[in-house]
Amino acid sequence: MHTTGGLKNDDADGAAWEAGRGAVSGAAKWGLVFGGLGAVGYAMSPIYKGLTIQFKVFIQMSGMIMGACLEADHRIREFEAKVRMQKRMMRDRAVWEKYEHEFDEPPPQQASK
Repeated sequence: MHTTGGLKNDDADGAAWEAGRGAVSGAAKWGLVFGGLGAVGYAMSPIYKGLTIQFKVFIQMSGMIMGACLEADHRIREFEAKVRMQKRMMRDRAVWEKYEHEFDEPPPQQASK
């Protein structure tokens, strides 16, 4: 029984790369959003201005981590749907080719008596 390296296949590698790309793009996207909100908060809110730099960084990083998780999850779900569709197409193609092969082969000759 094989117990190690169970996720060493192309689908798992592709899913990991897709999740990584989603995490980076989500962190960047949500980082910009939270950066903009931080700038607005700094310009308009005396409470936000009074926060320590460590807490402001924490708020920024929280937004980036949330965005990374959301986007990675979204991308991995899309990847899974794409892989399922490809496998379904391959399975249907195999069934269709089997049908064509049965249709194209000549009928068996019956022995005459």
